[in-house]
Amino acid sequence: MSMADLFDGMAQGDEQLAPGAWLLRGFARDMASTLLHDVASVTAVAPFRHLVTPGGYTMSVAMTNCGRVGWTSEARGYRYAGIDPQTGQAWPALPDSFADLARRAAQAAGFPDFDPDACLINRYTPGSRLSLHQDRDENDRVAPIVSVSLGLPAVFQFGGLARTDKPARYRLEHGDVVVWGGPSRFAYHGVLPVADGYHPETGNLRINITFRKVF
Repeated sequence: MSMADLFDGMAQGDEQLAPGAWLLRGFARDMASTLLHDVASVTAVAPFRHLVTPGGYTMSVAMTNCGRVGWTSEARGYRYAGIDPQTGQAWPALPDSFADLARRAAQAAGFPDFDPDACLINRYTPGSRLSLHQDRDENDRVAPIVSVSLGLPAVFQFGGLARTDKPARYRLEHGDVVVWGGPSRFAYHGVLPVADGYHPETGNLRINITFRKVF
């Protein structure tokens, strides 16, 4: 895809965060209700849980997974697994709505043929946060990360390739999608503590759906 084609495909208000990184404003808004319905279907099989990091810290964000593999944390480190350690069953399949959105968003940001095999679903309550980190547990080092925001707004931090790089801050609203790959694939990113509030579709929650290509 040429740069001219890429910019022609961008909607008004979309913002380039860095080379290979885009904020697609409202990209998922029209299908948000369907996405949230499918989140509920996934969590009925694989409930939200608060993972404990290898360092013994309980994450403030509750999470679960769907897709061919899911991301988990244990004493020896972080890893992807095909079986949910909490239920002993395979993770729920990726809903069609999820796969469709992930592929379209990746295409819009200049990453055609994205085929995610893992989807992390994060649930933020007021005060929940995600510290600056890199996504480095995937074997596929080329495919982008596609991150969908639903419900309460949040302040997203997007930095550079070094932890010491000062991150920029972006307010994410219901339906916004962030895609980063290529030269920005290993950019540090995080979410500041979510402010209390109310959204008509999620109440006092923020739901984040993140797609990755692991293998």
